[in-house]
Amino acid sequence: MRYLAELREGEMVKEAYLCKQLQTLKTKTGKSYYSITLQDKTGTFDGKVWELGQGIEHFETMDYIFIEGQVTSFQGALQLNIKRVRKCQEGEYDPADYMPMTTRSIDEMYKELTGYIAMVKEPHLQALLQAVFVEDQELAKRFTRHSAAKAVHHGFIGGLLEHTVSVAKLCAFMADTYTILNKDLLLTAAMLHDIGKLEEISPFPENDYTDDGNLLGHIYIGAAKVSERCHAISGFPKKLEAELVHCILAHHGELEYGSPKKPALAEALALNMADNTDAKMETMKEIFAGADPKQEWVGYQRLFESNLKRTIV
Repeated sequence: MRYLAELREGEMVKEAYLCKQLQTLKTKTGKSYYSITLQDKTGTFDGKVWELGQGIEHFETMDYIFIEGQVTSFQGALQLNIKRVRKCQEGEYDPADYMPMTTRSIDEMYKELTGYIAMVKEPHLQALLQAVFVEDQELAKRFTRHSAAKAVHHGFIGGLLEHTVSVAKLCAFMADTYTILNKDLLLTAAMLHDIGKLEEISPFPENDYTDDGNLLGHIYIGAAKVSERCHAISGFPKKLEAELVHCILAHHGELEYGSPKKPALAEALALNMADNTDAKMETMKEIFAGADPKQEWVGYQRLFESNLKRTIV
């Protein structure tokens, strides 16, 4: 199989992919065309069908489709110019090839997570983490296989766990470096900061925003879930609950980035920086992975507002 991450500009492609999203749009002249998000286990890829005529058979979102087309470049990003497309028949594809997956061991990352849980000494926070990630086996299973995003970064099976472990690692470093930080509070917030994504984003193969995700968002959902869990633990201090919930509410740092509160605690600021660091570095990693491995300059990237250059080729 020719995976999406392997595609390079100018190549002709004849392959089956999952149609993650299908939109019928119009050009400036009023001509209809299809904008398609293709998916396999290496990620997603933008596709366009400019001519809706012969050779373009009926298909819908979440169908497996066989496409014929050419890889082109538009504004520094690769896309598939699709000439022919049809819905795949059963037996023409293996669903396992189309679910993007972490390259790391889920079992090993879960062990890392429980290692960070063991570092938390405050008894109420320890009880909270045990209740969420160890005792609630159904939630733990969902958490380890969930993605952290629809797109942008960690949008793959195991992505939520991978992101959480990375953020916890960065927070552990900061807590050991800056003595003003409450390590127990910071580590707990790091491990719970994105727990709301379990309800915000549906599991694969959809991996799309749910109604609650669109209406409420993972920050509100996560803060509410954590507060509910705190109330289930006998004697959980109200002050500690408020500090923990604040860290979750403020972990995007700015109101315009979706945080209902700006960081008022050193731990909330540290969490925001750790979360942003891992998200941005993973995004850059995914950009480099999707570009021609022989190219140093990979083109202008809107998220970074810069033409990016890799130093390791």
